[in-house]
Amino acid sequence: MSGTVIVVGATGAVGAALSRRRAAQGDRVVLVARDAGRLAALAAELPGSLAVTADATDPAALRAAVAAAGPSVSGLAYCAGSIALKPLKRTQEGDFLDAFRLNALGAALAVQAAQDALVAAQGSVVLFSTVAARAGFPNHAAIAAAKGAVEGLTVALAAELAPAVRVNCIAPSLTRSAMAAPLIGNVQMAEAIAKQHPIPRLGEGEDSAALADFLLSPAAGWITGQVFAVDGGRSTVRSRG
Repeated sequence: MSGTVIVVGATGAVGAALSRRRAAQGDRVVLVARDAGRLAALAAELPGSLAVTADATDPAALRAAVAAAGPSVSGLAYCAGSIALKPLKRTQEGDFLDAFRLNALGAALAVQAAQDALVAAQGSVVLFSTVAARAGFPNHAAIAAAKGAVEGLTVALAAELAPAVRVNCIAPSLTRSAMAAPLIGNVQMAEAIAKQHPIPRLGEGEDSAALADFLLSPAAGWITGQVFAVDGGRSTVRSRG
């Protein structure tokens, strides 16, 4: 059965792939992102979608974008995020606050704004963490702290919103995207990172979008409060390399 699904961060690699998947299944997709040009191009691919330009770090704009979806929302995916990598000695207070504001606070405010509409539809929420929230990597203090907060938010909201709304989280490893371009623009660096995974490649937007698509669907109706790794085994499996 089709419904309305909000995708915040819809123009990113994961958000765009998920938006296409949900639209193909007949959902009305509310596309939320800050780049109006890229947003319009994606909306043109998806007949019946609604494009709302909003910065997820602007609480008023984010609430208005979520409210535009209407009184019944069957799914919300908060795909907005950042990769802020610095040695701790060079990480400023603002780096921590910026990472938290976009990744954790934005997620919380989006769900808060959609809560009544999600309850009305007995909906589902998918948030996004990172492999680095549980597997320690150098230079990841700000982003790992922010994404660790997202994982805590996931279980707290799953408890608070049950049984009407399911809340789950996906923790990917490095995924090919515009956001990751500084890390994988160099071919040798990209290959070196890929080899750190037991399945030796980088993630693609479709990898996480496929799981998010499932978690938003009725097929995942008895799953809530979980954090799922989509990381080529990096968090749990030692590579033979």
